[in-house]
Parts: sequence; C-alpha cells; structure tokens
Amino acid sequence: MHLPPYPYSLTDVQKRIEDINSQPLVNFSSEKEAVRFALSCIDLTTLEGSDHSKKIEQLCENAVQYNTAAVCVYPVFVNQAKQLLANTSVKVASVAGAFPSGQSPIEIKTAEVEYAVLQGADEIDMVISRGLFLEEKYQTVFDEIVAIKKVCRNAQLKVILETGELMKPYLIYKASLLAMYAGADFIKTSTGKIAVNATPEAFLVMLDAIELFHNETKKKIGIKPAGGITDVNTTLLYLKLLEKTLNINWLSKEYYRMGASRLVAHLHDFTEK
Repeated sequence: MHLPPYPYSLTDVQKRIEDINSQPLVNFSSEKEAVRFALSCIDLTTLEGSDHSKKIEQLCENAVQYNTAAVCVYPVFVNQAKQLLANTSVKVASVAGAFPSGQSPIEIKTAEVEYAVLQGADEIDMVISRGLFLEEKYQTVFDEIVAIKKVCRNAQLKVILETGELMKPYLIYKASLLAMYAGADFIKTSTGKIAVNATPEAFLVMLDAIELFHNETKKKIGIKPAGGITDVNTTLLYLKLLEKTLNINWLSKEYYRMGASRLVAHLHDFTEK
C-alpha cells in the first residue's frame, strides 16, 4: 500500500478550483445537458429515524420519475425498495457498517453489511472509523474495509471518508488512497450527518488521489460528493472539477454519483426551462 504525501497546499487547491471554475464545460453542449447528466447520477436518499414504508415507496416513485441512478436507504428497507424498483434501472444502495459513526466492532459492521446484501442491496455505503484513522491506525482501517468488501459479494462498495472531520488535504488524500487500495469501488465525501459535508476542496483532493491510483494500478474508481450541494452552480462546479481532473471516461453514473436529494426537483425544473 503506497500512501505518498499530498503535493498541494490548501491554498494551491483553492487556486486550482478558482481556475477550473472560470473555464467552460467541454463535454456538454449546454448547462441543461450537464444538469440533466448530474440528475441521472444522484443517489436519492432518505436516512432518518422517522423513515417508514410509505416514505420509501414515495422515494422509489421519485427516483423513477427523475431517472436517478439509485436510492439509498437503511438496511431494513432494502428488500422493499428492491421490489418496488424491480423493473427499472434504478439501483438500491444501503448504508451499513455502523453508519454514520463507524464506531462499532468489525463483527457488527460486517454482519450489518451482510444483512443488507442478502436483502438485495446493489451497493453498500460504509463509513471509515475516523477515530482510528486520526490515531494513525491505518492498518486497522484498511483491514476493516477489506473485511467489509469481502462480505459485499457482488455489491459495489462506496467508502465514505467523512472529509468534514478529516479536514486537512493531506489526510483526505491519504484516506482516499487507503480506501482504494483496500478495495473501494467508490470513494465518497460525507455521510450528510455532520456540519461540514462535501466541499470543492475535498472533492478535488479525492480526484487527485483517484488519478494517482489509476496511474499506478489502471483501475478506475468512482467518486461521490454528498451533502452541501445546494444549487445548480455548485452542481456544475463539481462536474467541471471532474472533467478537468480525470477525463470523459468518468462522466458516467458508473463512476460518478451525487448525494443531493433536496436538490432533485430544482435540477429537474432547471432542465425543463
């Protein structure tokens, strides 16, 4: 596992973002086309203690209506969502593995992930133990991701870094590489459960890590910013960062997802103007 130092300071990252944001998108004919693509990459999500079967039914109906990539629910709702979406292209994702804290023994984490997979989850969104990572117990964090990946079977694994708690670019970079070497299919910024969620800075650092990992291994890893994406301009900024850092091969819901459920109707309305 090769975890090199991050070559940019936070100031460098912010300057790169400013420069990229001043440039036009090159792989879309219009902003409407770009927003339509972003809408198709959303994981429409409900992760509340008040979730119930009627709410999941409505979530699935909205996902089909807006043609989103997936729905994301707690494990107990996976089977219901799977049945409701059986004849559609919408995937069923589930948070599992002691979401959102990551503060449970690995046996508990893997058991929950295995339950969600057996219920029919196409994708698993797990979160790393930030406490262990910040204590520099990197091997333990690595081993936990490996163990969870193993019980995912054929389900894709998204590894949430909770970048709002890691904060510093070099830590986000290191966590990104660690997750990918441990078997992540996607790396994801945030749980949406803390004050600081996705930021352009964290997203660009993660893109840099994916580029390095791809150069070293030839493996393509997906990326998902989640939380804090509140308007069309921010949506377009993330797409600019994606296409300028990686390439057109990442402009697909197979490698790009967004967590922006509250923005879905607004994005849809923007494409219909």
